[in-house]
Amino acid sequence: MISFTRNLPFALISRSTSKKPARTPALEISPPLRAFIALAASIMTSLAFLATGRMLLGFTPEIAQVRTLAVGIHIATVLPTIPLGGFLLLAPKGTPMHKQLGKLWVALMVITASAAFFIRTGGNFSFIHIFVPLTMIASYKLIAKARRGDIKGHRNEILALYLGALMIPGLVAIAMPGRLMNMWLFG
Repeated sequence: MISFTRNLPFALISRSTSKKPARTPALEISPPLRAFIALAASIMTSLAFLATGRMLLGFTPEIAQVRTLAVGIHIATVLPTIPLGGFLLLAPKGTPMHKQLGKLWVALMVITASAAFFIRTGGNFSFIHIFVPLTMIASYKLIAKARRGDIKGHRNEILALYLGALMIPGLVAIAMPGRLMNMWLFG
């Protein structure tokens, strides 16, 4: 009796998909940096959701700026980027799930930055708007590096984007009086 697979080209023979991607040094994040990312992601996620929850439950002063479309889009897209980015940095790399969630994360970051461009205090840009072009450039670079196979460069761009363009503006938004997150947390 002739086996069915014996007559098929090699490329069509079913392969096992249960293999885990190989862990390479380029993908690894040092234990101290992993701990820092986990702590930063946990604290920032907690503060962002606490502030938003306080606002939704009516524990904060009414702020007209919240009703603008740009602010709504910015808040709706930035909130999931904090825990999702932390998860992606700490979870196994190279899996189909990592790739799909990574694409979602980058899309959310680009939308967040685009919306932030339209949020202006008194009609003017503030110093925090410097993160808009930095986010766009870093997003392009991390995609280009991943497609080229420069995984170490891709990892470095992700770290810079997560820590630099998400955590720093988040800390500013929480610490600076007059910013929405500050008013929602402490108002």
